[in-house]
Formats: sequence, structure tokens, C-alpha cells
Amino acid sequence: MTWRYRVPGRVELAGKHTDYAGGPSLTCATPFHMHAKAHAIPERRLRVYDQRSKTTMDVPLAPDAAPAGPRSSVYVAAVARRIARDFSSARTGVAFSLGSTIPTSMGMSSSSALVITLALGVFDANALWSAAEWAPVTDDPLAFAQYCAAMESGAPWGPFAGDTGVGTRGGAQDHIAICASEERAVGMYAYLPGRVLRRVPWPDSWRIVVATSGVKATKTGNAMGAYNRVADSVRALVDVWNADTGRSDATLGEVMNAAPDAYDHLRTLVPRAVRAEISADYLSARVQQYREETAVIVPGMAEAIARVDAPAMAELMQRSQEMAEHALQNQVPQTVWLAQHARECGAVAATAFGAGFGGAVWALADAAEEERVAERWMQAYRDASGFAGGHHESARVMVPAAGMWRSA
Repeated sequence: MTWRYRVPGRVELAGKHTDYAGGPSLTCATPFHMHAKAHAIPERRLRVYDQRSKTTMDVPLAPDAAPAGPRSSVYVAAVARRIARDFSSARTGVAFSLGSTIPTSMGMSSSSALVITLALGVFDANALWSAAEWAPVTDDPLAFAQYCAAMESGAPWGPFAGDTGVGTRGGAQDHIAICASEERAVGMYAYLPGRVLRRVPWPDSWRIVVATSGVKATKTGNAMGAYNRVADSVRALVDVWNADTGRSDATLGEVMNAAPDAYDHLRTLVPRAVRAEISADYLSARVQQYREETAVIVPGMAEAIARVDAPAMAELMQRSQEMAEHALQNQVPQTVWLAQHARECGAVAATAFGAGFGGAVWALADAAEEERVAERWMQAYRDASGFAGGHHESARVMVPAAGMWRSA
């Protein structure tokens, strides 16, 4: 039997670094997707052929699976290792042939799309949907997405213990967007646990223009340490809060909801959360960014989309970008330039998205101006001093697309 999958990328419209902290975000799937064929093989292995690079990754479907070959084999090994540990019946190997139209290393989460594609193949080939280990979570419509997120990050989830994952300490935002998005709609989701808060139809008169900076942001490579610093700051704050209050809150979101004065109380604890690589100033700014992004930016943008209110979107997108630059400190000169100059090129506003430290920026544009905005934005970027030359910068126009699709 051959299984076929179409697994999209995603764009994070609002909610920068909020998901693993227990806060909401606003996302959609992209029309750019990974497409794959998979079939069972006699060997207990995952054999993955990449049509773009013409390379094959081959790792055992075993609890000690290790990367072998290209950098992306770390994701293949994480899936193989985690599923082999969690499911006693995962004994059938799978061969994959993968193609993709998702631009790599630009923030559309091609890595999470890969994890989901591989996990789908192993689940289908081994009938894990009906496995005893999966029974406790079958009633959760977002279970598979959250499990894929746990495979990638190494976190425990549901009845399953954690492991090393791929080395980055992220959340389930990407996986839920990829699995649960609806066509021409954006989703407002909460995490830990994952749940749908709201779906908002995307206005026919609006387009999303995504511009890649050309600066690669590889979470398991050059950007991993910086990315984990942003995540670790949240965990440090939660740890000192629990030590001071005697509580056992798991996320910054739980902390903020623990008491009416939780925000002010937490700010007094910032000096105790300082680490060698995390300063008090950074922690204070991080708390403020999380609070404003989750309480103002995310719900405000959802409402602005519902009202087709472009001025409100512009104000919220600009504020989110300012906090990314000054609080998260996860921007590079190229993404700052793209966000600052999009309006000069005809966009309503623009803001970076994804893990940061490179990657892409999304702009809101009128449908009648979409191509002109994309062309002017990219040309201006290429003409800007210091940003030209050989980095594969590009712009894509899109509307929100449907989530993953599978067939046998």
C-alpha cells in the first residue's frame, strides 16, 4: 500500500515565542507544502529520499536511532527514536519519497512539516492510530499535532516520557497550525494543552506577502543557541516563581493567571532568575513582551481581521515588531529593514515571524496591489546597501491554506 501526504508550512501572524510559554498565537497554513509518498519496507528503518537534494537519509526505527547523513537527518532520527520508544508495535519500516515547495530556512517551519510527514508514515504503516499506547489521547483532535511537537522538542506529552528531540526547546504552535488549519481562515490557538480558541475568515480583499531575508535561520544549526536562550528565559522565570510561591505552575501563562498581582509579583523576582547568558534587563523585557503579545496583540489582530480593519492591524503589527527587536532581541538587520520599509512599498504593515535570527517577514497588502507590493519590496531590499547578493531573497504572495491532507 502507498500512502500520500500533503503537509503545508505555516505563517505565524501573531504570538512571537508564546506557544511554549503557555500563551496563544494566531497562525495559518501556507499553500507551499511538502508532498510525499510512503510505503512499508521489510527492514525496520526509515528510508527518506529527498527529491530536491537527491539524497537519502536512512536511520533505524529504534530507541537508539541517531542522525546519519544530511543535517535534516536529525529530524528523521528524532521521529524514529521517539516512536520506537513509545509504541511497542512500531516494528515496520517505511520508505518515503519527499518533495517540497516550502522555502527552506525562512520561518515557514519546513522542519516541523518534515516531522509530521514522517510521523504520519510510521503511524499509517504500523497502524498506531489503534495502538493501545495511543488510546488515552484518541479523543483529543489535536493529539497528533501535539505529539509531533513533543517528538521535535523532546518534551514529555500525554502518556509518553520525553527524550532529547532535535535539540531545540519549542512548542506546538507550528504543528497545530500545519495539522489543523482551515482554508482561507486563520486560527487562534492556545497551547499546553492545545485547543482552538477562535477561527476567523480571511478577508477576500487582503493578501499575505512573505519576504525571506535570505539569512538562514536553522534552529538545529546556527540559530539553536540564540533560540534556546529566548525559551530558557521563560523557564527561568517560572522556576523562581514556583520557588517563591510554593506553586507548581508549568508555564508563564499559568503564572500570569495565578493571581491578580502575578505580573507585578513576577517582576520583583527577576533578579533571582538571572543566568550567565540571561540578564535582568532581558528578563524584564521578556515578561512585558509575553504579557502584551498574548493579552493585546494576538486577540487584537484576530478581531481586526474579523472587522477587516487595516489601521488596527498596522498598529498591532508594528508594536509586535518593536517588541521582537527590543525585548526578544531575535531580529537581524535584514528582517528589521524589511519590516521597516514594507509600508513605503505599498504594504499596510509588516512584522517578522517564526523563531527569528534570520528567516522571513510577512506584510499585509491589498489584493489589488499584491504583486506590485511584492516586487517593489524585494527590489528595494536588493537595492539596500549591504543586503544584496546571493542569499536567495524572495517574496511570495498567499492567502491562508488548509492543513495537512493524507490518503491511502
